[in-house]
Amino acid sequence: MLYFSGFSLQNEVSLFPFWLKNCKAFCVVGFSYGAIKALEYTLESKKRVDRLLLLSPAFFNDVNIKFKQKQITQFRRNKKAYLRQFLRNIKGKCDINIYKYYKEGTMQELEELLFYEWQKEKLLKILKTGITIEVVLGGKDNIINLQGAINFFSDITTTYLVKKANHILCEVRDD
Repeated sequence: MLYFSGFSLQNEVSLFPFWLKNCKAFCVVGFSYGAIKALEYTLESKKRVDRLLLLSPAFFNDVNIKFKQKQITQFRRNKKAYLRQFLRNIKGKCDINIYKYYKEGTMQELEELLFYEWQKEKLLKILKTGITIEVVLGGKDNIINLQGAINFFSDITTTYLVKKANHILCEVRDD
């Protein structure tokens, strides 16, 4: 298995044992920002890939430019505060110590995450090679527009919605 980490994270692969239990040698997995990297790797790779698993893909196709520019401005203004809030947002009301997976993200990574354009043509190109594509989304994800992601991915890929899960696919407490 080849795994790509989310923005400002490292080694968080251990958060997803349920989704990774059937990932074998020829499986490519990406979480959030890492889903972008996993998709692009799969498109360009000459190595064998049987399955592409996208966990909470960073989907911002439907977000306006003002929102994206505001994120960039806040990151530039106070990187540490921005990243702290980002980690709180992906964790939500979940009892996981997300900070042990922290790795300081860069402006380049944030810009790539926000401005990446998911294209159905890329997914179809991968599917034509016989690779299975699965997408897992959390119903309580407050990072992306969930409905936009569902609309984009569900007619092309096998898409799973975990109704009570947040961005890191952790079940959220009801308070």
